[in-house]
Amino acid sequence: MKKTSVNRRVCVAPMMDCTDRHERYFLRLISKRVLLYTEMVTAQAILYGDLRRLLGFSTEEHPVALQLGGSDPKGLSAAAKIGEDFGYDEINLNVGCPSDRVQSGRFGVCLMAEPDLVAQCVHAMQSVVEVPVTVKTRTGFDDRDGYEELCYFVQKVAEGGCGTFAIHARKAWLQGLSPKENREIPPLCYDRVYQLKRDFEDLEIIINGGIRTLEEADSHLRSVDGVMIGREAYQNPFLLASVDEKFFGDAGGPTRETILDGLYDYVRVQTQQGVRLHKVTRHVIGLFAGMPGARAWRRHLSEEGVKPGADAEVLRTAARFVKGGM
Repeated sequence: MKKTSVNRRVCVAPMMDCTDRHERYFLRLISKRVLLYTEMVTAQAILYGDLRRLLGFSTEEHPVALQLGGSDPKGLSAAAKIGEDFGYDEINLNVGCPSDRVQSGRFGVCLMAEPDLVAQCVHAMQSVVEVPVTVKTRTGFDDRDGYEELCYFVQKVAEGGCGTFAIHARKAWLQGLSPKENREIPPLCYDRVYQLKRDFEDLEIIINGGIRTLEEADSHLRSVDGVMIGREAYQNPFLLASVDEKFFGDAGGPTRETILDGLYDYVRVQTQQGVRLHKVTRHVIGLFAGMPGARAWRRHLSEEGVKPGADAEVLRTAARFVKGGM
């Protein structure tokens, strides 16, 4: 197994249609320490697609991991090498997504039924890159959700060279539930992830699923090596403003005003390069979640950010609705 220098104490989960390069830059203005993940990108897309569009990112986003989808060891190893060459700090294999699209492509959580193949994929990627190769998965799927089967999967994949597993602490149903419902309906089983860490002491175990506060994160860290926050980090991103101080010992944290100052500069550059404003502002809607003026902030960004020629001034105007809260 490759040793890793990536700190995964607190991570933001890979989320489709959420954790693109604009979202990651925005989150990096809030926390310098959390490990960020891309949306899942299939190995085939990387091998045959527009690499700059699929993989391009700002150096300020580091540390940032690339999440791959696929089940062909050869294709995954080639894509992993391309990702490393682009500068990503980690390559993560998706063995957790339950959508119909990934099932038809033979990747995602259905791969839990093929631990030997996953181990081959990990080994193939490990053999061509120097950055860590990790796996994100669930506790099981459908009726294949016994703890013994989860242990067998982890053991086999670890033998393939994976030293880090991010575990979404609930199983998935491949039939009858949408991806959104699979994030909410199957019950969370945190104890199962804790037990996995006790049984595999030498592996790095990251827990994911339903974590909404830093107090909850702190509690999990008594039993596992790291926490991965998903939707809450997207919907209430200022939650991360205290992470660097609380979990890494850094002094202080940003204010919403300093975050906006950095965002103005970023938006100015992006719009000058032809990026439509709403591509950025759709990610920052939750910056003032729960505060007076938040609704007006959201409304102004949603209505004005989509208009042709919209620029950083739209963001400045929206901020005036919540100025007193900064």
